[in-house]
Amino acid sequence: MAGFLREMAGALHPGRRTGGRRSAVFHRTARPAAGRPHNLFEAAACYVAAGAEEDEERGAQAAAWVSPEALAFGINELACRAVLALARERRRTPREVAHELLGLPLP
Repeated sequence: MAGFLREMAGALHPGRRTGGRRSAVFHRTARPAAGRPHNLFEAAACYVAAGAEEDEERGAQAAAWVSPEALAFGINELACRAVLALARERRRTPREVAHELLGLPLP
């Protein structure tokens, strides 16, 4: 699943460096605080943030916290919330914002 998402990110951002590492603004360890298991939203948030920061190690770590299906659901939920927040902020429709973020023309 992680490889598929990386390939999709590469297709959507062809000029983006691969394998590079930036200093992380937010870093989580593989162990949850006080023995609490990670939930799918924590995993998705960490996975997406790691991808944006080109931190493959942290992304792989977050992907291991939950099942691939749960991670995909969390990523979808995060994407929906992000598009809705940007649409409100920009006073545009979610459809317009989603197409703009991906560099796609509106049909």
